[in-house]
Amino acid sequence: MKNELLPIVEPLLRWFEENRRALPWREDREPYHVWISEIMLQQTRIEAVMRYYARFMDALPTVEQLSTVDDDTLLKLWEGLGYYSRARNLKKAAGIIMRDHGGVFPRCYEQLRQLPGIGDYTAGAIASLCFDERVPAVDGNVLRVITRVLGSRANVLLQTTKQDITRQLCAVIPEQAGRFNEGLMELGELICLPNGMPDCVRCPLYRCCTAYLQGLTAEIPVRQKELRRTAVEKTVFLIHDANGYIAIEKRDGQGLLSGMYQLPNIDGYFSVEELYDRLKGMGLDPSAIDHHKDRKHVFTHIDWYMCSYRVSVAEPNDRFLWVSEEELRSAYPLPTAFKKLL
Repeated sequence: MKNELLPIVEPLLRWFEENRRALPWREDREPYHVWISEIMLQQTRIEAVMRYYARFMDALPTVEQLSTVDDDTLLKLWEGLGYYSRARNLKKAAGIIMRDHGGVFPRCYEQLRQLPGIGDYTAGAIASLCFDERVPAVDGNVLRVITRVLGSRANVLLQTTKQDITRQLCAVIPEQAGRFNEGLMELGELICLPNGMPDCVRCPLYRCCTAYLQGLTAEIPVRQKELRRTAVEKTVFLIHDANGYIAIEKRDGQGLLSGMYQLPNIDGYFSVEELYDRLKGMGLDPSAIDHHKDRKHVFTHIDWYMCSYRVSVAEPNDRFLWVSEEELRSAYPLPTAFKKLL
């Protein structure tokens, strides 16, 4: 039976050759550059990643330097990108590359897939873009393009759908595997846009796209997701001593935002009288407590509802790390959730 995806190969390759964007990680086929960019691009738009990528490469231009960077510096470089486990896995994988591969990046999909933080998509992207291994790189953009081409109403959030599309792409991926995969990614970024808004008249695949021909682009891809969210109420303290230093503390090494710094906080909402008692229990003697601002921060499965207070104390204590505003901006990785309150 003829593979329905065969007609997309040549027009996609031609279109990508003529329309590919100049991106810093495309200047060469260096796997370290592709790897860092692909990890940054998870959950993040290209436009937002550009400045983070440049800063990261200036600070850590090689796998060896990444493998030995201290955690605070690494998390500071990643600050603002979110999903901080990605940064920690980068360092772990860099250590394995140095130890087990002599500092040379693995060249094949199967070896790449064994590294921490590298899943099917990222392994496929590095193997194909850098070494032209004929393996697909199926992310959300590619799923959207292919389900529209096929007119498929399969739920793209299901692993079985991704596996089926991966099998079909394996059968047609050409020798120019890197160009083909990048072309699909680029098409999803620039033309085959989500939310029923593709620019079909500029798409090189419109002649063979079932969703376009049958007017189904608003209905495909199908995304059926049931996500249980948890709401957490938090009281957050902006504690200043008499010299203007701010109290921060380091989160433990497990769970959400592990290993990053935070403003002192407690779960729940409290009256000002109760807060005086809580702060005294932290070894502080507050001279004033003033309501500051309320903010919500959304994580993948959790919503934080934060009520913050400015707290003045005459003397710092040993429980917290006391830093200047400049130090907080430049040296300590602070999650966006807490930055909203500064």
